[in-house]
Amino acid sequence: MKTIDKIYIDGKFITPIGQQILELYNPQDGTKATEVTLANAQDVDIAVAVAKRAFKTFSKTTLKERGEMLERLALAITSRKDELDAIAVSEYGSPISATKGRTRYAAQIFLDTKEAMEGFEFSKTLGDAIIVQQPLGVIAAITPWNADYTHICGKLAPAIATGCTIVIKPSELSAAQTQLLAECFDSAGIPGGIINILNGTGEEVGAALTAHPDVEVVTFTGSTNVGKIIYRAAAETMKRVVLELGGKSPNIILDDANLETAIPMALHIAFSNSGQACHAGTRLIIPASKSAEVKNLLVKAVSNFKIGDLQSTDSLIGPMVNGKQFDTVQSYIRAGIDEGAELLVGGLGNPEGFGGYYVKPTIFTGVKPGMKIEREEIFGPVISVIEYETLEEAIEIANDTIYGLSGYVSGKDPERLQYVANEMLSGRVLINTPTNRERKSPFGGFKQSGIGRTSWVYGIEEYVEPKVITKL
Repeated sequence: MKTIDKIYIDGKFITPIGQQILELYNPQDGTKATEVTLANAQDVDIAVAVAKRAFKTFSKTTLKERGEMLERLALAITSRKDELDAIAVSEYGSPISATKGRTRYAAQIFLDTKEAMEGFEFSKTLGDAIIVQQPLGVIAAITPWNADYTHICGKLAPAIATGCTIVIKPSELSAAQTQLLAECFDSAGIPGGIINILNGTGEEVGAALTAHPDVEVVTFTGSTNVGKIIYRAAAETMKRVVLELGGKSPNIILDDANLETAIPMALHIAFSNSGQACHAGTRLIIPASKSAEVKNLLVKAVSNFKIGDLQSTDSLIGPMVNGKQFDTVQSYIRAGIDEGAELLVGGLGNPEGFGGYYVKPTIFTGVKPGMKIEREEIFGPVISVIEYETLEEAIEIANDTIYGLSGYVSGKDPERLQYVANEMLSGRVLINTPTNRERKSPFGGFKQSGIGRTSWVYGIEEYVEPKVITKL
């Protein structure tokens, strides 16, 4: 069993003032794995004061100095990638195939941000004025338990690039992953006070950061409900907020799509990260005329999705992160059954041969717009199949949601594909692909899926404020 009893402030691992102990359990078998000592609001005050002090000097550093820091952070992660992979597998329950990609990407974020920083106009002349992009100050970053490394690095990198200091509150459910990542950051030789990391609950540490008068920006990735709480609280001190929130992403299969390709791909899109992904395309919108063929292909494709051995590169689905999430997914499966949706595959309970927090990959057909499983974000491997008669009806179903994070569409006709992509109300639309191949493109949502954007120059822009200085 691991014991994590330190937080990271001012370049040192120190004992928090907070004394609450959180127990974490192995998602594969439910055994106790970690005890974490959580920080409290007093620790937040200390961390923010340290970050505020460090900002005075860090904000004056050169692009060259900050670029070197970004390179060292990338190298620090790369040098311990195997350890980072192993802890993500054991603590989070992510298959190794998925974990390796996320660890590599976490390191790459720093290098991409360095490139973006070097091309960013921190100062430019406009007529008789100079426009200076001034760093805002102390950043509060609140991150979720899915893909711990990429979320933390995605919020840290633009802070380093802009000369802002940061206090990070990762999910307390990812304490072991965060501990090792903090050790990587510490080894990179970043001056004390620039990076500060507190394990703690959202109710106490997250709330204290959001309300703190010396925090200038709150950047949060998580549920829409929590995002609304943060948005309201941040308004009291007029903080800037960057919110990457929930999703219930549609995946439209056009009537000319190659179903032999599109349906297996639809499962990869929906079951990404074992379904524990805000961008997962869990609303599969299909032409009614192809219903029988789609159902047959779904059953066939699910049988090829290997569950279980997280060390195997063939495994595609792991367990839910903890018992609470397992119970949440079970409650949604029960709701789908109770609402009268047709259970094509999967259902309640563990897959055969597995215990812990493993969930059966589940597909409901006959789902009607407005059903709970069609409206709400489940965050598990559960797909709702909805049928349409016309293209306009498919687009209407896709957009009939409070969310707008990601969208997907498969088909052959380029003009129809482009038309659907243009009409979908979503921060991104992927055509005939399960993944975004351009990592430098902005990420964020429409509607209640968020405010602001991350990645590349778009992330940098969220941490600076333009200031006008008239020429002498």
